[in-house]
Order: sequence, then C-alpha cells, then structure tokens
Amino acid sequence: MAQAKTEKASKLANYDAYFEMVQSRKKLPRNLQETLTDAFAKIPVSSFPQVPGGKVIEIDADTSIGDAVKILSESNILSAPVRNPAAQNSKDWRERYLGILDYSAIVLWVLEGADAAAAALSASSAAAAGVGAGAVGTLGALALGATGPAAVAGLTVAAVGAAVAGGVAADRGAGKDAPTAADKLGEDFYKVILQEEPFKSTKVSSIIKSYRWAPFVPVATDSSMLSVLLLLSKYRMRNVPVIERGNPFLKNFITQSAVIRGLEGCKGRDWFDCISAHPISELGLPYMSPDEVICVQNDELILEAFKKMRENNIGGLPVVEGPKRKIVGNVSIRDIRFLLLKPELFSNFRQLTVTGFMNTVASATHDATKVSTPITCKLESTLGNVIETLASKLVHRIYVTAGGDDEVTGVITLRDVISCFIFEPPNFFDNHFGFSAQEMLGQ
Repeated sequence: MAQAKTEKASKLANYDAYFEMVQSRKKLPRNLQETLTDAFAKIPVSSFPQVPGGKVIEIDADTSIGDAVKILSESNILSAPVRNPAAQNSKDWRERYLGILDYSAIVLWVLEGADAAAAALSASSAAAAGVGAGAVGTLGALALGATGPAAVAGLTVAAVGAAVAGGVAADRGAGKDAPTAADKLGEDFYKVILQEEPFKSTKVSSIIKSYRWAPFVPVATDSSMLSVLLLLSKYRMRNVPVIERGNPFLKNFITQSAVIRGLEGCKGRDWFDCISAHPISELGLPYMSPDEVICVQNDELILEAFKKMRENNIGGLPVVEGPKRKIVGNVSIRDIRFLLLKPELFSNFRQLTVTGFMNTVASATHDATKVSTPITCKLESTLGNVIETLASKLVHRIYVTAGGDDEVTGVITLRDVISCFIFEPPNFFDNHFGFSAQEMLGQ
C-alpha cells in the first residue's frame, strides 16, 4: 500500500514538473493567463461541440485486435473507449468502461509479439529435431517473460511455437540466434503474428488489462472546460470522455485535436487575435530546447522508431538526415496501422528502415502527403499560423526548423498549444477532480 502511494505521488509529481517547466518558459502575460483560465473555468463541458455524427465510437472488449485496428483506421481516429460487454446493463461507468484503446498499446503488443517470434524461431533446431510445439513455446515464454505480460506471452508464443513445429520456419536452420532468425523472418512473421494467430483471436481486453497507459478518466457535462484542458495538457490525456451525472453512457469524447479546432474557430475574437498574432518565439514556444527533441535517422529501423515513441510516451518523430538533423519526413504512432492492415507491403520487417517504410507506404497510399511529409514552421511564424496548420492538416505536432538546411530545432504539440493559454489554479486538482479521477491519474 505504501509503495502504491509512493508511485502515485511520483507520477503526479511528474505532471507537476512538466507544467512547471511550461509555466517557466511561456511568455504570455500572467494577467492574460489568469483572465483566460477564469473564463475557461466558467464554460461548461456541455457547450463543447459533439463528435462528428453525434455518437462516440466505442469498441467492445471482446473485439479482436485486428478488427479493433480496422475500426480505428476506418473511423480515422487514434483511440476509442473500451466497453465491457459483461456490464452493458450497469449504471456505473466504472463497470461499463474498462479503459481507452489507442495505437500506443497496440504498438507495444506487436513489438513484444515480434520478440516472442524471434525467441521461438531461434529454437527452430528443436522443432527440426522433432521437439513438440510446447517445448518451443516454453523457450519463447522464458525469453519474453522478463519483458512482457504473461497473458500476451501465452498467446503469442504458443502460436509461433506451433508454427515453428509445424514446419513454417523449420528450414531456417539450426543454431541461429534470435536476432538473425528474426531478420530472416520476413513474410512468415506476418503470417504467424498478424494474419493468423494470435492477431485474429487476441481480444482487446488482453491489451487493456496489460497496458494501462490510457485510463478512462471522464468528466461530467456540468464540469468546466478548464478541467478538460488540464487533463489534455498537464495530465497527459489525449482524450477526455464526457458523461452525464447518474448516466453511464458517453455524451461526448473530447480530444486534443478537437480543442485545437475549437481554438482555431475563435478567429475574429479580440482575445484570440491579440495572442495569435505574436510570433511563437515571443510566446516562449517551442517549450523544449533543440537537444531535447527526439529524432529518428532516416536509415534507422522503423522498429526502433516505434520503440522510441513508446519509451518516450510520444506520438510521433521527425525523420532526419545527417548530423545536422535535416528534416526529411515524419513518422507517427498511428502509422503502425499500415504494418497491421497491409502486411503484404513489407517483406522484411526487421530490416525495414524508416525511409523504406515511408516509401512503401507512400507508394501504396492515395494521399501520401499525410503519411510522411513533415509539417514545419519557423520561429517567426505566428501562433495563429501554427494553430491553423495543426487544425487544417489534422496533425498532432509541427516541427520548428532553422536555417537553409531545415534543421529540426523544436517541436510544438497539441498539448503545448493548449498549455499556452492556461495554468492550474491553486488546489484545483483536489477541489475539482473526483476521487476516481485522482486515483486513475495516479496509476
């Protein structure tokens, strides 16, 4: 119990550290911040526009990972609330919803599946010698056990082990280490992991239980928009579910992107025009220094790019070239959908570079500019221009470049823009976030 309290306090301290850093670096006059913060505190959540179509897209916990990816992709969304089919008649939202499924959780599940496949294939000599699938699966489980949840290991390794014993990859030869075996896995990786098992049978509930990075933290329709803005900025939520008190059904689902589009719609209002006319440099943006920007070189493996995103809890990376970090592309966590939905496009997953990935996707996508083309701005760009670009291009970050070489010197995210307008009043968290939200945020 004491350890849990310590971990909770540590996580909340991390939220505070980020927001304190933002407050120390942003240059919007304090009296203007106070006026805006007070205004947002008086705007009820019920006044925020509804999601397109007026109905929140939800995913049942017993939906397969493959079908869940299709739902996210076809709906052009990054995440969705997960509904507990066993509690569909419950009046308590805590029982009705299990969490939020997003691409981050799916990415890690796939990456750990790749590790399991590598471990199982390294034991192909055992399969060739007549050892049963169970033994190979056990070897894979031992290799994965130190890094992944048992629920995922059981499904993934059993499937890969069975495939190895069945001869799918027995001809890889004996004595190969896991990385070498994985390098040569190619189409077999997708046949085993994505197109057959466990991709078809693993349920969303397995990921939700194992990877709790996107908790279900709702606000009520009569809560203030300041609560939503703080959840989306300081408290690192990418989306905020909205419920009506006493009613477990979702009334709305507010994302960072929706808030930015709302801000963009404030053009013509004095307060917004006054702020947005300033160059971003005068407002303290970007908040991070050049050496804090996490990049991926164009010749690095795409697998490493996704790992960097997961390890640093970020949704995208600038693709750069050379020591001067000239920006040549962009890769985001939602691009994992191409690996999952179109595995036939990628012949060798383990050796696929970021450039190779972007080129392959571009050649197979009708609108390739949305896949890999980086969205950039300069320090002299105005905040209004940045907000307009983020809203119109439907992207989550814009990269700040300098010089004729387009060197990446900063990044401005949706979260940064939201943080620009507000601060957290004293005791706001304790007074305006319910006990359940405080517990979830402290997980």
